[in-house]
Amino acid sequence: SSQNLSEEFAEAARQLKKEAPRIQFGKMDVTHQHDLRKEFNIQAFPTVKFFVNGSREDPIDCKGVRKASTFITWVKRRTGPSTVLINSTDQAEAIIKADDLAVIGFFRELDNDSVEVFYETARDVPEMPFGMTASEDVCANYGIQRNALIVFKKGKPVHNEVLEDGTQNKLGLTRLIKTFTLDLVTEYNIETSVKIFDVPVENHILLFTPTNSETFNEIYENYQSAAAEFRGKILFVLVDTNEARNGRIFEYFRIRDIDVPAVRILNLTSDAKYKMPADEVTVENLKEFCQSYLNGKAKQHLSSEKIPQDWDKMPVKVLVGKNFHSVVF
Repeated sequence: SSQNLSEEFAEAARQLKKEAPRIQFGKMDVTHQHDLRKEFNIQAFPTVKFFVNGSREDPIDCKGVRKASTFITWVKRRTGPSTVLINSTDQAEAIIKADDLAVIGFFRELDNDSVEVFYETARDVPEMPFGMTASEDVCANYGIQRNALIVFKKGKPVHNEVLEDGTQNKLGLTRLIKTFTLDLVTEYNIETSVKIFDVPVENHILLFTPTNSETFNEIYENYQSAAAEFRGKILFVLVDTNEARNGRIFEYFRIRDIDVPAVRILNLTSDAKYKMPADEVTVENLKEFCQSYLNGKAKQHLSSEKIPQDWDKMPVKVLVGKNFHSVVF
């Protein structure tokens, strides 16, 4: 909530006042400040923007940061080095074991394009520590060919991304790494919904199924297998159709009891929905559906009436499938 974020923001300001007195924190209620709201294109609340060198032009958006500790890391990485330079295996081990997740870049030399992309990515992922090394000993110790990004989870490597010069972009890496803050398949509920929308992956696939059905384990295994292949490109979500609190989502996707198990893809930006053509939830069918969607070949699933022209005129807004997501979330 805004209140929660406001408290965390204030806590970050208190701590940074000692460590970085040059950084000023301010908060503003823009409800009546229409000019400012328009100038800085504020569309959602709360919004946090970082202004650099006294300029009003192009402030940096601080998105998805909700804890004081993460705010502090985000600000520090914007104003100083975003990664730790690792010179020894002990130093690497300390970083890998200090947190649930850690990201280490192993490079041949520290002045190529890949390093720059890695550096930029670290700025945008304050949720976890980043380290980089060009030390032969450290690379040999982990048996890693140079120019690779490794994600460590609970001390063990869980993802190896080869960093070829110029082929990676910051957004792609940021999306990929942020997905590791979620499980491979995330079950939708009140707690996880916030995290799901914080990860900057705009394509979500949802499996609607009762988790206590006889076929659940087999279906879920297939779903996880497909999820591993599309990590960073499509976010895999599980929706338990036995959970009454998920009713709003069934309505939004127009899912009925006789439809389950059902698989849908949602594009958060356009609000477009896609239905898996096959009925069986096999690894093959899931992969084919995801790939055809990413290639732009999947057919849009239209199950909504048009948005009425005057939907926004009255105190009670008129919601249909097409505007439900953007208004409610």
